[in-house]
Amino acid sequence: MTAEEHVVICIPGERLGSTEEYTAGEGTFIRQGYVCSSRAGHKIVEPGEKRPKVHILLPQQQNVIPEVNSIVTAKVTNVNPKFCRCAILSVGDKKLQTTFRGLIRKEDIRATEKDRVEMYKSFRPGDIILAKVLSLGDSQSYLLSTAANELGVVLAHSEAGVNMVPISWCEMQCPKSLVKEFRKVAKVQAEHIVAS
Repeated sequence: MTAEEHVVICIPGERLGSTEEYTAGEGTFIRQGYVCSSRAGHKIVEPGEKRPKVHILLPQQQNVIPEVNSIVTAKVTNVNPKFCRCAILSVGDKKLQTTFRGLIRKEDIRATEKDRVEMYKSFRPGDIILAKVLSLGDSQSYLLSTAANELGVVLAHSEAGVNMVPISWCEMQCPKSLVKEFRKVAKVQAEHIVAS
């Protein structure tokens, strides 16, 4: 940004221009033919192939928020027969300053055999999972999915209080008591492993 350019600050929901004028970029969404801001921040327009791309960038202190198709790490807080609730802890490798609520519906747990999924055999409260943001959901929570091999439970504690070890795509075992429990186990990819 050059010195002569003025800074335009936008608020969530503000119209930035029509879809004929701009392409939606980071921090924006399209509604009724208009590109709108999904967060408060600075409006940045960059040249594009057909149309300029508009972004909403956060001020210096960046608080990352979950966006559609981003991979999030969440902690399961509640499980019932139709869905489970989660607290979203991080987006990609960026830890959130505040947690967001997520919801995984029964039909979004696996890509196949959706009618045979049992919530209690997929997640338990306290499990740490990797999930993909499907949509912004409602005002209460983001809609999440674990319907991919690399998504699902990455960390679970047994009743003995130790970390369970995955033994298949649908089971984890306690190394102390050797008790097996059902889970929708994630096949963790290298890009999701962060060295401590």
